[in-house]
Amino acid sequence: MVPWVLLETARAPDGDMLRLLRRGEEFSIRIAGGNELMNSRLGGSEEALARLAIEAIAPCAAPRILIGGLGMGFTLRAARALTGPEARIEVAEIVPQLVGWAGTHMSEVFGDCLSDPRVSMRIGDVGKMIRDAAPGAHDAILLDVDNGPDGLTRPGNDSCYGEAGLRAAYRALAPGGVLNVWSAAPDPAFTRRLEGCGFAAEAIAVRAARRGRGSRHMIWRALRPAWGEGGAGDKARARATRKGASAARIPGRVA
Repeated sequence: MVPWVLLETARAPDGDMLRLLRRGEEFSIRIAGGNELMNSRLGGSEEALARLAIEAIAPCAAPRILIGGLGMGFTLRAARALTGPEARIEVAEIVPQLVGWAGTHMSEVFGDCLSDPRVSMRIGDVGKMIRDAAPGAHDAILLDVDNGPDGLTRPGNDSCYGEAGLRAAYRALAPGGVLNVWSAAPDPAFTRRLEGCGFAAEAIAVRAARRGRGSRHMIWRALRPAWGEGGAGDKARARATRKGASAARIPGRVA
């Protein structure tokens, strides 16, 4: 078996050490203790993160999309492929070395996606960017930060997934916009939290690998209704909207 080769390391803002490894044509980014954060062969669910959001805002010809977490670029590349020339895609990454690796060690994985004129790259905390955004600034916010609402590496990621962070995302979305959240595991409490903030939310199981293979991950698709400002009436309408959407879905489907 071909051994893993350590290419480079980077220190995350909270002190965790990220390790970039390569084995043949395969890349892996792991943290201390061996937990794998991402792998170049397992991008199916990250691609679905973009696809499920863009399906929801399909009538928008010039979508403004914010992606939280560059990772290995699966979500970004899917968003590029599924949108037209008027789209604007902003990517937030808190670890600057990951952006550097995209253009060096992993250039064959990323291709030309960071040079696309529709794409802008920002170094920083996506949670702060959402809080600082003008009301209605985005049509879609896609979060693949840590391992989801129950994250491994940054306790500060609660700023994205806690109630205050979700309310900030609601404000930053245009009416009819969508917040999509990737997670390694189910979390029914997170669905309720989204609904409590006025979203019409559903949890969708997706496969880690393409062609329906690999372990199951979760994506929450949370729609900001085209009415109201997240008050009590919105919460009731969001619950009704979610129930209608769930009734129309095939039970147990995997996207």
